[in-house]
Amino acid sequence: METITIRRAGYEDCPRLLELVRELALYEKAPEKVTVTLDEFSYAGFGEGKVWDAMVAETDGRIIGFALWYIRFSTWRGKRIYLEDLYVEQQYRGKSVGRKLFDALIAETRKQGIRGMVWQALDWNRPALEFYSKYGAEFDGGWINCSLEFGDGEQE
Repeated sequence: METITIRRAGYEDCPRLLELVRELALYEKAPEKVTVTLDEFSYAGFGEGKVWDAMVAETDGRIIGFALWYIRFSTWRGKRIYLEDLYVEQQYRGKSVGRKLFDALIAETRKQGIRGMVWQALDWNRPALEFYSKYGAEFDGGWINCSLEFGDGEQE
């Protein structure tokens, strides 16, 4: 078994992280939805006013998975970690890589004094739902996702 190391992502990891984001989008049957540039992605994680953080899983110096999150605020529950993406390359699934990433994020959540995490999973992604069930995750089918797109980001 290969040694899997979990560590905090660094700026130099952004190109590989974005590759994995594209793999995730392909897995989720929406590769055309990834429109973020490497510059925007990198700046959002490591520039002034950064908005995301991540843990990476690597073996032999190669990143094979990641957990990317940010802090959100619930008016009902207070600060929460929002897990944007948890992804492991297909050939490493079933080898505890996802568990190690998720456990590292749980530890980070507790270290920051935050009492909970939230995330979304696609209803057809049985492996993900079974994975989260092992942690005692609650599934709420009563909410509908909503979003707006503003094209190039300019406001009129």
